[in-house]
Amino acid sequence: MLLLLALLYVFFLSISLMGASFKFFGRGFAEQLLATTANPFLGLFIGILATSMVQSSSTVTAMTVGLVAGGALDIQGAIPIILGSNVGTSVTNTLVSVGHLSRPDEFRRAFAAATVHDFFNLILVVVFFPLHLFTNVLGHASSLLTEALRGSGGLQLVNPIKTMVEPAVKVIGLGTSESGALMLLIAVGLLFLSLRYLVVVLKSLVIGRIESFVDRMLFRTAPLALILGVLLTIAVQSSSITTSLAVPLAGAGILSLMQIFPFTLGANIGTTITALLASLVTGNPAAVTVAFAHLLVNLFGVALVWPIRRIPITMAEVLAEWSLKSRLVPLVYVGTTFFLVPLALIYLVG
Repeated sequence: MLLLLALLYVFFLSISLMGASFKFFGRGFAEQLLATTANPFLGLFIGILATSMVQSSSTVTAMTVGLVAGGALDIQGAIPIILGSNVGTSVTNTLVSVGHLSRPDEFRRAFAAATVHDFFNLILVVVFFPLHLFTNVLGHASSLLTEALRGSGGLQLVNPIKTMVEPAVKVIGLGTSESGALMLLIAVGLLFLSLRYLVVVLKSLVIGRIESFVDRMLFRTAPLALILGVLLTIAVQSSSITTSLAVPLAGAGILSLMQIFPFTLGANIGTTITALLASLVTGNPAAVTVAFAHLLVNLFGVALVWPIRRIPITMAEVLAEWSLKSRLVPLVYVGTTFFLVPLALIYLVG
């Protein structure tokens, strides 16, 4: 528990330090960075690729919130990155499912359970990215929530945490001679370190005690599975861990794809808590707005996709059947969807 508290402190410190570092970069750098991410398509593909590479949407969304808090990104530019990170985060459980490749029936079930998460997130991008471009509905809805929170004094609730990390930010600033680049490097390093070991510690504290209960009883109804996905992901701060936990259960035939799907939706909602915590630490309304956008896109997504759930489920089942015919299919699918296509489009758009 002491280690957990220490890691939470380092996490909050990294977010505050990231915001401070961009202030030291100066106006010119911020304008240049804004110009490179002004194209929303570029932001979307950067979100997919960055999250696929670090295998953590929590890291990418926390970094995005830090950039917004430091004035290096605006809300319009940040939301496509958030949408992209939703897609990229599903690469982990897809890779986990490939571990079942030598056992055909087991692999078919595991791969379908993993890729149904991919298809859900891809549907969200297809629907919400054009909506964001033409109506900015996510930005407007998130801004309303932020204003309501600020009006109720909610943004002031985390001031004690901000007060605790501020001395450390000042010390690091002095130690780096207020070098924005050096402060940013330290902030990113601390962010990766804290999130990496937060997951390890939380996994040992939570998953070890819960894993024995993850059986048919916990998945007996869709709402129960969804709530379990939300709570477990909030507890371990990683949707990758939560969804990856379900893949072997599907492979073993303990859970059906229809049982796992709502659990996956819950994990998508639960993972937004990291960006929300990070944004509240900054106390920056724009950062909080971006975090709310991450939450809303997943809440709206559940409401949108659940009535048509047979579509992503069927797509996952078909892809799993194709994968049985050729072992190259899953490898090509992962390589192109999460790495080659985003890289090519970043090159073309950029």
